[in-house]
Amino acid sequence: MTTTTRTLPPHGERRCYLRGCRRPECCKANYQYMTRLRLDTIRGHNRRTPATQSRAHIQQLIALGWSQTQIGDTTRISRRTISEIIEGRRTLSNATALAILSTPIGPPPPPRDTDATGTVRRIRALVAIGWPLAQIAPRIGLYVTALGHIARGKHDTVRVTTAEAVAAEYRRLSRIPGPSTRARNYAAAQGWHGPLAWDDIDDPGVQPDIDISVGHVPDQSETARHVAAEIQHLAAFNVPEHEIAARVGRSQKYVHEQLAGRRGPGWRNQMQEAA
Repeated sequence: MTTTTRTLPPHGERRCYLRGCRRPECCKANYQYMTRLRLDTIRGHNRRTPATQSRAHIQQLIALGWSQTQIGDTTRISRRTISEIIEGRRTLSNATALAILSTPIGPPPPPRDTDATGTVRRIRALVAIGWPLAQIAPRIGLYVTALGHIARGKHDTVRVTTAEAVAAEYRRLSRIPGPSTRARNYAAAQGWHGPLAWDDIDDPGVQPDIDISVGHVPDQSETARHVAAEIQHLAAFNVPEHEIAARVGRSQKYVHEQLAGRRGPGWRNQMQEAA
C-alpha cells in the first residue's frame, strides 16, 4: 500500500501562518492578506471570496476547543453559516470572511453561563437564615424580580458574573444571621435549606442534610453579637458607615453608635432592632 506524504506549506505563505507558525515572514504574509481583505471590503471590490481560508481558520479554532456557538458569538455570524462553511460552502462574503479571519488563533473564550445549582442554593440559604431577597439583590447588582426567578429555580444556567457575585455575598453573609423573621419563615415554607445543610453546595448530586438545615433559629442576643462583630470587621477595612449599614441590614445611626461604643452587644435597644 502506498502512502502519500502531505507537503507542508513553505515559510512566507499565509498557509504556514494558519498552521500555527509565527516566524516573521509568515506573520507578514498573514498581515498583508488581512490588509488586502479589509481594503477590498471597504472599497466594495470582490464582494465574495473563496471559503477555503475561512474554513481552515474555523477548523483550527475547533481543534483548540472552540465550539461552533463560541465561534458564532465571537464573530457575530450565525451558527448555521459556520456549519455551512465547515461542510464545504464554496464562497462567502468578504465581511463574513473578515470576521472569521480576524478571530485570533488561541484558547476559546471563558463561558458566559454556568450551571445555576450553586447560585440557587446560596440565595435560598441566605433567605433561610433571615436575609430577604430585597436586601440581597442590590448587593449583587440584580433586580429583586430577577433574583427571585433564580431563587425559585426558573433558570438552569446563570451568567458567570452573577454566580461569582452571589458566591462573594454568600461568603460574607452566610455567617451572619439576617434581620428578617419573615424571610426565615418564607424559606421554611418553601423547603429551602440553610448553609449548614450542604457538604458541597455546587454539586447537583448532593442532597441537603435535613437535620442540620433546620438547626436552631438564633435568638436576638446571638444575632446582635454577630452583627456587632461584622460591623467592627468592616470598619477595620475603612468601609464607610453607610455601606456597613447596607451590608448588615441596619440603620446608619445604629452602625455609628456601635462604632462609637455607645451600644454593646447585649444592650436592650440593640436586641430590639435585631428582632
